[in-house]
Amino acid sequence: MSEVDVPAAGWEEDLRQLRRRLAAAALFLVGLLIVGVIGYSSIDPSVSWVDALYMTVITLTTVGYGEIVDLSGHPGGRVFTMALLLFGMGGVVYFVSTTTAFVLEGALGHVFWRRRMQKEIARISGHLIVCGDGPTALYAAAELQSVGRSLVVICERPERLSRVRAELEGVPVLVGDPTADEILESAGIRRAAGLIACADSDKDNLVITLTARQMSSQLRIVARVTDVEQVQKLRKAGADAVVSPHHIGGLRMASELVRPTVVSFLDQMLRDRERNLRVDEVQLGESSAELGKVLGQVDFRPVSNALLLACRTTDGNWVYHPPPELPLTPGLTLILMGSPEDIEAVRRYLRAETAPPVPSAP
Repeated sequence: MSEVDVPAAGWEEDLRQLRRRLAAAALFLVGLLIVGVIGYSSIDPSVSWVDALYMTVITLTTVGYGEIVDLSGHPGGRVFTMALLLFGMGGVVYFVSTTTAFVLEGALGHVFWRRRMQKEIARISGHLIVCGDGPTALYAAAELQSVGRSLVVICERPERLSRVRAELEGVPVLVGDPTADEILESAGIRRAAGLIACADSDKDNLVITLTARQMSSQLRIVARVTDVEQVQKLRKAGADAVVSPHHIGGLRMASELVRPTVVSFLDQMLRDRERNLRVDEVQLGESSAELGKVLGQVDFRPVSNALLLACRTTDGNWVYHPPPELPLTPGLTLILMGSPEDIEAVRRYLRAETAPPVPSAP
């Protein structure tokens, strides 16, 4: 059994089954030893129990050092030895194969790895969940990881687990059906801040969205869609945003044709591993110390190199290149460009919070 054959959900049951199998094999061997000692002691009452045990062990292991118990005048003893040898070979092979399968083939390590994943997931909150193991899901998860967001990935197909773990090193990964309540519970959905439904099937994404929304009303859900006719269904099921890779791909191709320099700039920004620039948002909360001031009175340049691009007011209006007299009010969202560290420095400076984007109208 390889590690990809073991589902991530129910690791406790897997561990119990492992213990039962090993215990059964061990008990079978112990039973054979007891039967052998009793049998040889009955065949030759003059031998000690140590000699009887030794005779049993060399019989079960087919070592063949010689008969400690004299069987020359005991035809029944030879029959007993043959029976013990046949059963013993089966018992030893079963015990060795059971142990080898879990230790050498990785199932035992996978069980404990999965247990460690569950403990790690249980300690986090405010994380993001990515449901899916296709290229789009992996790109989304890699982007979240690159900006320092805590996340959990639900891998649908066990055969893709190795690839997911290799591409997302250090990210907790569960294997199972993301449409199932127990898998989402294992991923900590009730403590999560957001979820990406990125399965290959629109129907699966619809079920994931509906299930996730029922389990957490505050969760922000972004769903992937292939058929644009399913967009309204996904929104009605509870998706805050619906993304079509085909639509995004078409826009990208058009942009490459008519504005290649802009596209190159954005690509460079995303691919630069040294600076790791991103466009991010910071929302002013009720506890921000800067409330009541205007934008010109706030200077976060000493702590951050982030560039302020725009603001979004609580009534949904956008203010590009915001003027210094813009008042800072609760719920005002700042759109900034900078590294994740720069964005976090601004957030700490303003004592702000990350705000989920306002869902666009259906």
